[in-house]
Amino acid sequence: MKRKKLAVLSLLSASVLILGGCSSDGDSSGLSIEVPDIPMHEAMGEFEGELNIVNWSGFVEPAWTDEFTAQTGCKVNPRVAGTSDEMVTLMRTGNYDIVSASGDAALRLIVGGDVQPLNIDLIPNFGGEIAEGMKGNVYDTVNGKPYGVPIGRGANLLQYNSDVTGGAPESWDVVWETDSPYAGKVTAYDAPIYIADAAVYLMYHNPELNIKNPYSLDADQLAAAIDLLKQQNSIIGEYWSDPVAQITSFVGGNTVVGTSWEILRKFAAKENLKTTLPKEGSTGWYDSWLVSSTTKNVNCAYAWMDYTSRADVNGAIAMNFGMAPANIAFCATSEKAQAHCDEFAAEDEEFFKQVWPWTTPIETCLDGRTDVKCTSFQEWTNAWLTVKG
Repeated sequence: MKRKKLAVLSLLSASVLILGGCSSDGDSSGLSIEVPDIPMHEAMGEFEGELNIVNWSGFVEPAWTDEFTAQTGCKVNPRVAGTSDEMVTLMRTGNYDIVSASGDAALRLIVGGDVQPLNIDLIPNFGGEIAEGMKGNVYDTVNGKPYGVPIGRGANLLQYNSDVTGGAPESWDVVWETDSPYAGKVTAYDAPIYIADAAVYLMYHNPELNIKNPYSLDADQLAAAIDLLKQQNSIIGEYWSDPVAQITSFVGGNTVVGTSWEILRKFAAKENLKTTLPKEGSTGWYDSWLVSSTTKNVNCAYAWMDYTSRADVNGAIAMNFGMAPANIAFCATSEKAQAHCDEFAAEDEEFFKQVWPWTTPIETCLDGRTDVKCTSFQEWTNAWLTVKG
């Protein structure tokens, strides 16, 4: 996934799962997925002296790494990645110890044996103050074993130009149906994972398809989602993967409605550009730290996960990046922190129950079905290539 947010947006400022619901209820124990048997870290030892991180831009900054290094002696070497695919590729080189992965990368790494299950007892700050909706999701908790430490989350919302729409659209139909009054000025996310957005819309409007999880599609359900995407293609003005291009298109008036990240509206700094969560719900991104199964710096990795789970540090990352923090204790630390948490619905689990976190599609049906084979991420990638003709 394209996620060049902070590097791009700083320049601008200068110029999951419930089986039958949306977000996790913390219980994916009923789902069995075949994964490599990799041992977890049993006890903390001496710090190795360095830590090599693959991270989204804005997740690893000198203010935090300097303090962390002073505390542990672990020198942090960050590597910014722009997409989930890039993160997976980099982690599979064996040159990196830890990654800030979204759900569309996390499950790929788990199933591939590239990351290890975690000993939560060695991460004291991963506890009761972590938002309940960020615990136990299938993208980073498999067969009852946790593989990820939550960092933050956000929803993929409907962005609209209120000067044109006159108010918030109640439904995603304005971006999917051919009779949309904004045909030709609709934007959509240019990535295979966007197929899930089509599935969310179909779940609400076409219940006969029996889609229970937008990342768990059998062949017929995937075909229905692709048909909807091809229908949408006729009213699309622009597809976007570059946040700068998306903001520029809205600001310039070329786009009126389309899927967006909340932070993009904020950095556009235009009162007429607003976001809303339509009645059908939405997809979203939940990010977690995952540790390489071949790391030679496991003690530094655990120390980093614990350090960045601290309320003040986790909150600083969330504010820097533009997302809801995982550690909601941060919200009560100041008026500014509370305002940020309110803006990104950090403490509002009812909001996030309407959001389906990005999760890698795999052949094991994540909705619990065992009588069919679901479609894989590779099949989604192949299908996406047919959407735009």
